Amino acid sequence: MTFAWYGHLKNLKSAPLWIAILASWGIALLEYCFQVPGNRIGYQFLSLPKLKVLQEIITMTVFAGFAIWYMKVPVSKNLIWASFCLVGAAYFIFKDT
Repeated sequence: MTFAWYGHLKNLKSAPLWIAILASWGIALLEYCFQVPGNRIGYQFLSLPKLKVLQEIITMTVFAGFAIWYMKVPVSKNLIWASFCLVGAAYFIFKDT
């Protein structure tokens, strides 16, 4: 979803908005074709909160890589701190109660 939502900011800057929308929707549709079955399979083994936190960690990891290497956004202290927060979220959601 990261590329569908943000890739047009770099690649389709001069294209009409409707082209960016169609391209983004096409990419998102393909990604949803994998995400929906993945959620159904994952829900057999993980609770809904665990599944959501795992999805957010994957999303933010992919976004950080995309922002740094593709969009050339510099690494900041806030990005590092946000990463620690995600590690904390994973710890608390997956730890046994």
